[in-house]
Amino acid sequence: MAKTRANKEGNIRQRADGRYEVRVTTSHDFMTGKPRRISKYANTKEEAVTLLNQMSYINDTTPNNFTRITLGDWLELCLDLYMKNTLKQSTYLSYESYIRVHFKPALGNIPLQELTPRTLQIYYNYKAEHEGLAPKTIANLNLFLHRALDFAVADGYINSNPASSVNLPRGDRPQIIILNRDEQMRLIQASYQHRYGVFIRIVLFTGLRLGELLGLRWEDIDFQGRRLYVRRTLSRLNKTTRPANPNEPTTEIVIQSPKSQNSIRSIPLIPQIIQDLQSWKLVQQNDRSTAGDTYCESGFLVTNPYGGYVEPRTFKDYYNQILALGGLPHFTFHALRHTFASRATEEGMDMKTLSVIMGHASVSFTMDTYSHILDD
Repeated sequence: MAKTRANKEGNIRQRADGRYEVRVTTSHDFMTGKPRRISKYANTKEEAVTLLNQMSYINDTTPNNFTRITLGDWLELCLDLYMKNTLKQSTYLSYESYIRVHFKPALGNIPLQELTPRTLQIYYNYKAEHEGLAPKTIANLNLFLHRALDFAVADGYINSNPASSVNLPRGDRPQIIILNRDEQMRLIQASYQHRYGVFIRIVLFTGLRLGELLGLRWEDIDFQGRRLYVRRTLSRLNKTTRPANPNEPTTEIVIQSPKSQNSIRSIPLIPQIIQDLQSWKLVQQNDRSTAGDTYCESGFLVTNPYGGYVEPRTFKDYYNQILALGGLPHFTFHALRHTFASRATEEGMDMKTLSVIMGHASVSFTMDTYSHILDD
């Protein structure tokens, strides 16, 4: 039976599966004129009451009442209200984990108006020195926090953004691992012994990311112009909403646009790759004949024998099999992308062209990433 709090702050009801649903009215649906509610779930009644107390602040819409909000509550509200509709699912999940894993446990109970640059500086120093967080991770945390606090400044809840005045730790540039020419040749030779070896060769000569490779469709290949177009990625991500049924999967395949506008690009293909792709078409035709009515016309380039897409984890297993066939040690799949960039630079490709092909945000980023090659 639902328990309603005073002033319609929210209610708790026990579900058929034994869990408790906590519902709070956050605003009005402007299309229907009816209240809009959000729901969260708890395993016990005590947890549900605590959760309801934490969620009820959303009903307080006046700035005077909002001054009591904690940093943790503000970050959750900001993510769902101001950011969610503009973020890719992968970015939303990253921000949600920043709040849940990093900010709420340590800083979540601090009143928003009492957060200072000094507090943040001590926190980031601790993360770097005692938890060993990489400088890039700390920079990403502060980037999200800065954005969320900018909304608080704009709404008048704080006068300035404390995340603007911190001194972030600087670390050594991460080492770029690539295959040397002998290892690359052994991998190419081994790739001819595996069904999916053609895609290893494609990455070595295009620098594609794994998600970009798996998201390719035949419509993205221009055989006449000898170009490949990157228009989408395929990834397995956590669902943005926790399933109500504990037996439901918590992840899903997500097909979305690439990580940035620069990642939407075209890449020239050498004649050998064109020939490899034409040969792969014949493999898919044979799959279609063998599978018959069970074949799925998905349109993807990378497909299983039944025409369906191949998941990232499954493809990494195939990649590791090819490494083993070549007698090679383990290299991350991303090392193939770095290997392409290194070989292209060694062969005289200019940084501007390489930056565009790699889908980087700027030429300076490309030069910083592969400066060791320029030094050599």
